[in-house]
Amino acid sequence: MTFAAWQTGTVSSNDIPATDAPTTAPATGVGVGAPAESPFRDGTTPRDEAPQYVLPLVVHLEKTDPPARTDALRTAARAVLTILCDERSLGEGEWARAMRDWQDARIRKVVRRARGAEWRKAAALPGITVTGESAEVRVFPPVPLDGWPKELAKLQVSGTDLDDPEPPAAPDPAGPVLWLNPELDMSAGKTMAQAGHAAQLAWWELTDAERTAWREAGFPLAVATPGPARWRELTASGLPVVRDAGFTEIAPGSCTVVADHPALRR
Repeated sequence: MTFAAWQTGTVSSNDIPATDAPTTAPATGVGVGAPAESPFRDGTTPRDEAPQYVLPLVVHLEKTDPPARTDALRTAARAVLTILCDERSLGEGEWARAMRDWQDARIRKVVRRARGAEWRKAAALPGITVTGESAEVRVFPPVPLDGWPKELAKLQVSGTDLDDPEPPAAPDPAGPVLWLNPELDMSAGKTMAQAGHAAQLAWWELTDAERTAWREAGFPLAVATPGPARWRELTASGLPVVRDAGFTEIAPGSCTVVADHPALRR
């Protein structure tokens, strides 16, 4: 399987998914399983000429009982990892061709929200629902940009702003952590996509044995925001860093998330 550059779908008021793309590779390279030609760079690449696909993610968002923001971020990241290693996505699996086509182009993700009957209809489509402490996120096999299933195409991409009712617990320093830039103000939908990027970057850097161990443990991870000084240390540490192309919400080249996994602290 080949891996191409991550590109995120973000929220917009008109239901047309805007896209962002990381622009540069982490200092340590693109990692195990990534192509020799780094997809993390500025400018047009052959991937821009390929048919474009999008990975849909839908967060279950009821008005009366919304998920906590941090748990939604964790759950979205785990959903991305889960579909990447699902047997249907590999080899000759039923999703494998779509996953390969998606990853051979500029990888796009769109986060939408659903409640009530909308969620039930979305949940009936082929995909994987990942459940956190309060959040449910369903990830679907990639679809062409203009070929969304009708049950997903009509879902709203705006309105995914979430809060944490209580301050999140401090992350376990012995476990994987996705560190968010403390100086950026991103919507929950965009941050969910960025967390997915970071989890993917960590996955690329791991050995097969390390990936297996993480998967068998259920992809535990934390999402946290460090102080400014700690953030500067993290971005200079050699850990994978997501850099945004700046199409929406934030400036081009912004570092959004650092992917910190115990196996990468070398």
